[in-house]
Amino acid sequence: MTAQRMFIGHYAVGLASKKLAPRASLGVLVAAPILLDLLWPIFLLLGWEHVSIEPNSNPFLRLHFDSYPISHGLVAVVGWATLFAAIYFGFTRYRAGALVIWIGVISHWVMDYIVHRPDLPLHAGGSRLVGLGLWNHRWAAIAVEVVLFAAGIWIYERQTKAKDKIGLYAFWGFVVVLLLAYAGATFGPPPPASVKKLAIVTLCTALLIPWAWWCDSHRETRDALP
Repeated sequence: MTAQRMFIGHYAVGLASKKLAPRASLGVLVAAPILLDLLWPIFLLLGWEHVSIEPNSNPFLRLHFDSYPISHGLVAVVGWATLFAAIYFGFTRYRAGALVIWIGVISHWVMDYIVHRPDLPLHAGGSRLVGLGLWNHRWAAIAVEVVLFAAGIWIYERQTKAKDKIGLYAFWGFVVVLLLAYAGATFGPPPPASVKKLAIVTLCTALLIPWAWWCDSHRETRDALP
């Protein structure tokens, strides 16, 4: 899992989303804000998008995103959000959940816009690249992300309660694994020198989706929201 993405900040969105869509599984609520970072390594492996790995003392600046309009171009992101939300609605007919999922996918681009250097495309073939560059300020970026993650945990905890020990310990295990992965990526060694290995490691993030579903299935909402 790479430190070059706004990692736990995206999970914070998934956790907080439970408040707005209590009937939706945490698995799908987490999948929405990390969707683009699951598509990105696939497109890297296919050769459709490109990234360069560069030495840098700032762990957030070790990847140079040469081209990723299919996974991270704003127009494409709206398309991915709409597709994911439509598929979810088709299976569940849960309007609130579909809307929150749509917003969750879009939130990824908004968060990336805040932290990235100007490398985010608006659409395929476009020359304009955007990004506010919070990653240039390492400790500020870490502080923002940790605060967001803490807020997400707090909101999720206030919205749900454990039905059994799995609901308690599996959830906090999920939180600890995310924090350890973030700490390792932020303060540990550089990412794999091979783009292929980087893509494969990043894809392992998908394993956290069934974990989120599992712990959430052993929890229940604290109120009677629809």
